[in-house]
Amino acid sequence: MEEEATIFAKSFFEYEIAYIFFIILNSVTTMAKKPRIPRLIDAFSPYISVTGNYLADGTPTNASRLGLTEPEVATWQGFVTIWTPLYTKYSDKKNSRTTAIKDQLYEVISSCVAFDQSNHILDRIASSTAVTITDLETFNIKSGPLEKTTHSIPVTPVSEMVSPTIQPIGGGLVSVKCYTSTSQRAGICTGADNVQYMYAVGTTPPTSAEAEGLKAGISTRASFNLDAGSASSGKYLYIYLRWYNAKHPHLAGPWSSINTTLIL
Repeated sequence: MEEEATIFAKSFFEYEIAYIFFIILNSVTTMAKKPRIPRLIDAFSPYISVTGNYLADGTPTNASRLGLTEPEVATWQGFVTIWTPLYTKYSDKKNSRTTAIKDQLYEVISSCVAFDQSNHILDRIASSTAVTITDLETFNIKSGPLEKTTHSIPVTPVSEMVSPTIQPIGGGLVSVKCYTSTSQRAGICTGADNVQYMYAVGTTPPTSAEAEGLKAGISTRASFNLDAGSASSGKYLYIYLRWYNAKHPHLAGPWSSINTTLIL
């Protein structure tokens, strides 16, 4: 009996040590991967307020410069509108901070995170050709010059040019598939992690990928659908594409020549 008890105690002790080690390791891993959008109420409050104002600042606005659409900006600033009066109540611990108010604040945070994930707002800002260090700092994006990593940093720019196929689908949607010069299947080029594109809709083609008025976008997939809007039917889509590395923007590949298709 004593021998069995000793074995049990030893096993239990080893289990406890392993469990404590797991908790510590998990905590360290979680701390190392802090999200861009704060998940705590008091941290999210200045984040959403500052970023909402920042998008509207500038001439043209920072939102326009970074390639965000008016509906996207309206949704982001809508979070500010909902958040502000709720946080005012939350800040009054004695009179108006309730569980219901806290739940509503966490719902706003969840909605903001979900909106970013579905529309890739912060990823698009990070990979914008116009992005600045101030942009990255404002949106808490550890990318490009702000990113710290222990991995080796590539130093050679992507030399491949995107070879796309552009096919109108209907309803303003256009199918885009991107290839390298040697690939038979669509896929992201080695050294890149997404496809960046600049485009315009109309009847007059832009002169280059740097022309004013172009809209920007990124896709982490080599095959994607671009939604030009049903109102664009009958007009032309003009689009330039290039291989892009969001972590190392300076290593982006060259822009493709202009690609044109009629929008159905």
